[in-house]
Amino acid sequence: MAVRNRAVFLILWSVFFFMAATNVWALEVSEAVITTDIIDRSPVDAIESYSSDVGKIYCFTRIEGALEETSVSHVWYYEDEEMARITLPVRSSYWRTWSSKNILPEWTGDWRVEILNEDGVRIKSISFNLF
Repeated sequence: MAVRNRAVFLILWSVFFFMAATNVWALEVSEAVITTDIIDRSPVDAIESYSSDVGKIYCFTRIEGALEETSVSHVWYYEDEEMARITLPVRSSYWRTWSSKNILPEWTGDWRVEILNEDGVRIKSISFNLF
């Protein structure tokens, strides 16, 4: 039984060490909103549906848990077509960042922003609609 417990411990320790070394587990999106403006590094609102004549909208994200400097990407999709990809730095374990997208009035319909970690893995997705 002691050998089995030791083997389980070594496996768990190896997984923990790998995840910590590669920063896989630490990065988390604690807040993500689509907003009509950013003031004092904070979103002014959180929209799920809005008029397409807004002109410009923002994707605000609060990232926590980075063990070292890294980055995230905001990938903007309109009706499943990629419209923009913006890479943003994350320079501390508690970081606020955002990207923006100019919107044409005829771009009505379903939108989403996928938030990807530095390795391109999706860590959050936000959907919204423009009418």
